[in-house]
Amino acid sequence: MGQVLRPPRLQAVGTDHPSEWVEDRAGARLSLLWLAGPSCLSTRDTCAMNHRRPPGELGEFLQACRARVRPDEVGLPTYGDRRRVAGLRREELALLAGVSSSYYTRLEQGQSRNASPQVLSALARALQLSPAESDHLHVLVETASRTRVMRRPPAEHANPALLELLKTLDRVPAIILGRRSDVLAWNPLGHALLADGIERDFPKIPSRRPNMTETIFLDPHSRELYVDWTGKARAVVGNLRLVAGQHPDDPALASLIGKLIMTSPDFSSMWADHKVQACAAARYDLHHPLVGHLTITQQTLRSVETPDQTFVTCTTMAGTPSAEALALLHQLLGDADEGYARERQPHFGNLER
Repeated sequence: MGQVLRPPRLQAVGTDHPSEWVEDRAGARLSLLWLAGPSCLSTRDTCAMNHRRPPGELGEFLQACRARVRPDEVGLPTYGDRRRVAGLRREELALLAGVSSSYYTRLEQGQSRNASPQVLSALARALQLSPAESDHLHVLVETASRTRVMRRPPAEHANPALLELLKTLDRVPAIILGRRSDVLAWNPLGHALLADGIERDFPKIPSRRPNMTETIFLDPHSRELYVDWTGKARAVVGNLRLVAGQHPDDPALASLIGKLIMTSPDFSSMWADHKVQACAAARYDLHHPLVGHLTITQQTLRSVETPDQTFVTCTTMAGTPSAEALALLHQLLGDADEGYARERQPHFGNLER
């Protein structure tokens, strides 16, 4: 190739971040107009989309977090009254965070978008947010204050150094994912373990690339593969919210979210929870159609050179039945590839002299 490839520098994923350009099935008019395509936009709609975020994005996240905190959990009296809202009232949250009720109300309603880091940290503590949720709150406020212009990003291509790493891991299932969880590349064992029902060569064709989020929700084989499918699906949605918060100007990402909201009730329900979750390391029980039950540790690493790309590996503990099952899958894959290669060899039959 004439190009010297540097070893890819990877770091464990701690956070990714989201936007809700499409909020729910009855989402904002501008959201649905964008998904319908630029030809459907009026001049007024286009200007509105280019200069402001969809209404309620930050507010809905704060509302969802408020609803998850009970007054008695944070030492507030309830006096046994019948509460109209789940969780904390606005004035109660403002009291806990040390800000005025009117200021917090303006922030939640989108009328104030310049909250200081100190105020946001106080709100995160009052709402008992996780580190990922706290980071997400800061990102939503930061992106809400800047001008948005929806631009379709360039096509993604796997980092060459990551591809070299992928080739060395023939006994470890591995996948390279893009920003929107499109499969940019996978090794044969990664394909065989996680997506055997999809053509192996599809990641090489940009228009046919599988999307792992779509696969989880729209491919029935994924529901059969993951023993705790709901847990896996929630992790995927939580991570997608983080990614969308980091890239609110990505129309392709908005289109993916809109498609899943309209086609998958499970995704729509999970998306409405506003829960965020960084994909770092997690254990999953799988029921594979060829090798049966196995438990894997799925580790997500991020490339420093191309931070939108993640390198996902699946490993098993040595000496366990899961390791034996993975070794069997590797053997079956090798046998199948050898048979395929033999079929493609020219066959001349018995040649007479």
